[in-house]
Amino acid sequence: MDTRTSQITLRVERIRDALKAADAQAALVLSADPHLSEYLPERWQGRQWASGFTGSMGTLVVTRERAAVFADSRYWSQAEAELAGTGIELQKIPTGAATHYIEWIAAQLKAGETLVVDGQVLSLALAQQLRAAMERAGIALRTDVDVFASAWEGRPGLPAAAIYEHLPPEAVVSRADKLAHVRAAMARAGASHHFVSTVDDIGWLLNLRGSDVDYNPVFLAHVLLDAQRATLFIAAGKLPAEVQARLAADGVDVADYAQAPAALAALPASAVLLLDPRRVTLGLREAVPGGVRVVEQINPSTLAKSQKTRAEAGFVREAMVQDGVAMCEFYAWFEAALLRGEPMTELTVDEQLSAARARRPGFIGLSFPVIAGFNANGAMPHYRATPASFAKIEGDGLLLIDSGGQYLGGTTDITRVWPIGAVSAEQKRDYTLVLKGMINLSTAVFPRGTLSPMLDALARLPLWQHGLDYGHGTGHGVGYFMNVHEGPQSISKAVPEATMAMEPGMITSNEPGLYRPGQWGVRIENLVLNVPKPTQEKGQFGDMLEFETLTLCPIDTRCVDQSLMRPDELKWLDDYHATVRAALAPHLAGAALDWLTERTQPLLKS
Repeated sequence: MDTRTSQITLRVERIRDALKAADAQAALVLSADPHLSEYLPERWQGRQWASGFTGSMGTLVVTRERAAVFADSRYWSQAEAELAGTGIELQKIPTGAATHYIEWIAAQLKAGETLVVDGQVLSLALAQQLRAAMERAGIALRTDVDVFASAWEGRPGLPAAAIYEHLPPEAVVSRADKLAHVRAAMARAGASHHFVSTVDDIGWLLNLRGSDVDYNPVFLAHVLLDAQRATLFIAAGKLPAEVQARLAADGVDVADYAQAPAALAALPASAVLLLDPRRVTLGLREAVPGGVRVVEQINPSTLAKSQKTRAEAGFVREAMVQDGVAMCEFYAWFEAALLRGEPMTELTVDEQLSAARARRPGFIGLSFPVIAGFNANGAMPHYRATPASFAKIEGDGLLLIDSGGQYLGGTTDITRVWPIGAVSAEQKRDYTLVLKGMINLSTAVFPRGTLSPMLDALARLPLWQHGLDYGHGTGHGVGYFMNVHEGPQSISKAVPEATMAMEPGMITSNEPGLYRPGQWGVRIENLVLNVPKPTQEKGQFGDMLEFETLTLCPIDTRCVDQSLMRPDELKWLDDYHATVRAALAPHLAGAALDWLTERTQPLLKS
C-alpha cells in the first residue's frame, strides 16, 4: 500500500471512529458547504480529504464496513484511478444530480440503525427526500453530527480574503435597483422577509466580489432582507470601511457571519419568510421559529441574474474579443513551438494559455482550472494535469483544451480540439459528429419560455443517429463576472421544471462531446446568448428566441470529415469563421494574425 492510499485508509478509519462515538452506523458526506456551492472553500472539501477523489462533484458514504464514492460518467476514469488501492468503491451514477446513494444506504443499514449527515451543508430539498427514504427503511437520521469536527485534524478555517465592489461601467445595474427588484418579487410572493445563502446570488445582489472560492469571484456570506433594510452576515475584517459605508447608504447593515442563525431565530411570529429550498440548508431552516410562515420558491435573484441586460451583453461581447485574442496568440505560439520541435506537455498548455489571458485588459483570473487533455486524458471530461501526472504532447492524436477567464465585463468558457500530427478517420468522424451537434443547437429557434432541457436532444441527435452519446449536460448557464456555472437554465437530460424556462439575455454553454476511454475525447464549446428572433407571424404564436454565438475562436477544420457535413452546416462554419476573423483581426498582428487568417479559411469554395 503506497503512502497516499494508506493515508486515505487512516482518514476513513477516523470517520468510523466518529461514527462509533455518535453510536451511528453510516455517514453521508456531501460535496457541499453552508451555501450549497458547487465549488467549495477548502474547509468543506471533506469528501476530497477523506477519499482522495478530486472531482468537483461526488458523494462519499462511509459505513462501519464499507465506503463508496458516487460519481457520474464525467469522473469515472478519474475516480477509478484516484480510488485505486484505498478500499473505497466507485458507484457509477447516470448524472451528477442522481441520488442513488440514498438507496445504497438503505440497503446497507438495518432497521433501527443510524445515518449521520451534517445538516449545516444539507439542502432543505435533499433533507426532505433523505428523511422520507430513511423513515421508509426504519433508519434513524441524525443531522447534528459533523464527523469532520473530530476526524479532520488541522481542518482549514474560514477564508479571510477581502471583498471588493464590482463598479461601473461594467456593473451596469445599481445595488439599489437590484434590491428593489428582489423586494418587488418578495411582495408578489406575500413575503415580508427573504433569506439568501447562495454566494453568487449575494455577489450579484450587492455588486460585491471576493476570492473565497478558487476561480469564482465570490465570498462566504448570508443576507436577510425585509421591506426596508438588508443585513449582510460576513466574517469580520473582510469588508473595507469605505465599502461598508456605501452599503449602509443603500440600506445594507453588516453583522458577523456566525449571527445568521440567530437572526432567523429572532424573526417575529408575524413574519412571512421567502426561502429557496434548493438553496438553503436544513440547519438554517431549522433556526426559523415554528410560528413563522415560510414561502418556498426559487430565489428571485437567481432568475434575475441569469438574464443579462443589453448593456451587460455588450460588455460580454468585449470580453469575448479579449478572450479570443488571447486564444489566437496562444495557439499561434503553440503550433509554431510544435513545428520547432520544442518539448510540450499538458502543463505547458496550462501555463502558456493562462499567461496569454493574463495579458488582456480587464482580466481578473481564470474561471476554472485549464483542462488540457491529450489523447486518453481528453476522454476524461474534467481531467486536470498536475506536476505528478501529465502527458507529453507528441506523436499523433487529439488535444482537448477547455478553459475560460474572469473579466470585469464577463465570464468565458470555451473548448476546442486540435489535431497533433496525423489524425485518424475514426477521430475525424467523432469530431465531425460532435461539431454537427453543436451547429444543430447553435441554429435552434424556439418559443420564449421553452424549458431548456427540451433543447438537449438537438445537440445529441447527430450522435444518436450513429449509436453514440455523452454523459454530461450539453449546456449550463454562465454568470456575468460571476460563477462559470449558474442556473436556473440547463440544457441537459434534467427533468424539466418551470424555473428552467429560456428567457432573453440568458447566456448558456453549447458543448456536446464524445469520449472513448483510453483513446481520445472530443468536446466543442461556444457560449450563446438568448436573443429575440423576428418572425413573419408577428407574435401570433408567441415570441421566438434564437442563439447569438458569443465565443470568438476558430474551430479547427483539419479534423472535419466534410463528407459527413451538409452544405448548410459547412456554410454555418464558414460564416462563423468570417465573424471571428472580422472581430479579432483588428486586435492582432504578426504570427497571431497569420494564424487566425489560416484557421478561418472557408471550406465552401465560391
